[in-house]
Amino acid sequence: MVVKTEICAYTEYKIYPGRGQKCVGKDAKTSFFLTAKATALYHQKIKPVKLTWTQAWRRMHKKGKIDSSGRRKNKKTTKVQKAIAGMSLEDLKRKKAAISTMRSKAVEEAKAEASKRSTKKKSGGATGAQPKQAKNVVPQKQQNKAGQRQQKTRRT
Repeated sequence: MVVKTEICAYTEYKIYPGRGQKCVGKDAKTSFFLTAKATALYHQKIKPVKLTWTQAWRRMHKKGKIDSSGRRKNKKTTKVQKAIAGMSLEDLKRKKAAISTMRSKAVEEAKAEASKRSTKKKSGGATGAQPKQAKNVVPQKQQNKAGQRQQKTRRT
C-alpha cells in the first residue's frame, strides 16, 4: 500500500496523512505546513534558506546527497593524427618511429661514452697518467693583477 505524502511549503519535509496544517492565502494559494513552527516562520516572512534545519539551507550549502544530474564530468580528449599536405599518415608514422630510434641510439652511445670515461678515470688514477699541479700555484693572470696592485700602491 502506497501512502500519499505532501511536501511542506517551508521546510520541504514529507508530511504524512493526519499531520500538518493547510493555509490558504488571500491570493487563493494553498500552502501545506508540517508544524506550527513552520507556519509561524512562514507568516513572519523569515526565509527558510537562513535556517540551518530546513532543506533549502542544506541545498544552498551543498549538504547531504549530491544530485547526479548536477555536474557532468568532461570526457578526456583523444589525440587524432591527420595527414599533412604532401605527406601521408603512414609516412608521418614512419618518420616518428625513425626519430625515436635515433634518440634511443644516441642515449645508448652517450651511456657507453660515459662508462668509458669513468673506466679511464679509475685506471688513470692508479697509474698516475696525469701529473698533478701543486696546490699553492696561482694562475698567471692572478699573479699579474696582484703585481699591478702592488705597483699602484708603491707609486703613491
